[in-house]
Amino acid sequence: MLPLKIGAALMVSHLPTYRDWLIEAQRDLEIQDFFRPEVLLGDWRGLVAEARRQLDGFEGRLGIHGPFYDLPLDTADPEIAPIVSRRYRTAVEAAAALGATQMVVHSPFTTWDWFNFGDHPRRGNAPSDRERKIARTQALLRDAVALAEAEGVTLVIENIEDIDPAYRRDLAASFASDAVRLSIDTGHAHYAHHATGAPPVDYFVTDAGAMLAHVHLQDADGFADRHWPPGRGTVNWHAVFRAIAALPQRPHLVLELRDAADIPAAMTYLTREGLAC
Repeated sequence: MLPLKIGAALMVSHLPTYRDWLIEAQRDLEIQDFFRPEVLLGDWRGLVAEARRQLDGFEGRLGIHGPFYDLPLDTADPEIAPIVSRRYRTAVEAAAALGATQMVVHSPFTTWDWFNFGDHPRRGNAPSDRERKIARTQALLRDAVALAEAEGVTLVIENIEDIDPAYRRDLAASFASDAVRLSIDTGHAHYAHHATGAPPVDYFVTDAGAMLAHVHLQDADGFADRHWPPGRGTVNWHAVFRAIAALPQRPHLVLELRDAADIPAAMTYLTREGLAC
């Protein structure tokens, strides 16, 4: 039922500004610093300690954004894959130390994949590539998923270039683990809809169904990954929020904006439209 309570994806440095807003309603929160290579290769435990200090009194649902720069989940090179695998495991360690229950990872599926996989009557250039991509992703994330299961962390796979949301859903389901679920980025889906022929954003939500555990809320114009506050672009927010409200579960809902200072503007718009609180 609308309106839905939403939170935000923030850097630790933004927590003093939004701490009271987060705590007064115990909103969803995603700490984003952990996608930076220098963080996971450096003193991430110090950052965890600082975040925990800033979040004294916070009892909302907590997640982190995992690494993704140059770390594709389907890495095939036998020398590089162990490095990538280790980085994801380290990120799960950081999430567990923080007390987070989710970690966002990026989908391995590309625009090229959709046009070349062999499971469509108008295509079929590389019929076995989809299965190989799933197998490589399972192998690379095996240690991270095992640790996530032990620590009570869920990996949520976010759409990036995805055209067919079923590919990502099938990938998540292939792990047969409660520690792997789906994430949707509304701006990414809106870009894919306009630029590459993907379905509209609300269709991504409906396709994910009970597997959807996390949503990045950001507006865009369908041309690029804008990360604007809702109301500034052309996402059909009423359709998106109705689709989320119809789910049997409540995924983490966080504003992921290019400028954290736009959070008040986003909340003003979504509150006025009766969608969020």
